Amino acid sequence: MRAGRNNPARQGGFTYFGVIIAVVLIGMALATVGVVASTEAKREREAQLLWVGAQYRNALTAFYTRNGGQLPQNLKELVLDERSGVPHHFLRKLYPDPITGSTEWELLTLPGGGIYGVASTSTAAPLKLKGFKDADRAFEDATCYKAWQFVISSRRLPIPITATAAC
Repeated sequence: MRAGRNNPARQGGFTYFGVIIAVVLIGMALATVGVVASTEAKREREAQLLWVGAQYRNALTAFYTRNGGQLPQNLKELVLDERSGVPHHFLRKLYPDPITGSTEWELLTLPGGGIYGVASTSTAAPLKLKGFKDADRAFEDATCYKAWQFVISSRRLPIPITATAAC
């Protein structure tokens, strides 16, 4: 019998090497899955931001129309407006910013007061750069979420407004 032909110590090295390769491959696969999941979660938050922003835009427009051209002084007036004596709700609740998770929004106000729009406070770069609906066409090629400004139509306001988001 030759020495070392069926030596268990020699075969153990190949098994160990095989396990290391398997662990590395599993790690790479999990890293890829993590990146894909993170990207998908960011896309979902972007879609939620577009929905929430549209809710604020619609509520601001309805408030402006119902109150004879007056704009709200704070966002709480969109949830409960008691100016006419009959409570009116333009929003069910104040929605948080899906990107930051905060209830704080950047409020876009006219020089004389009154909120005409909201924007996220996030300066992170968005994934979505093209393919917006007509109401959000100005968001194309934006460098940060803060540039996604959800405003009432400028033709409704007494003075023109311009986008001034600095990322």
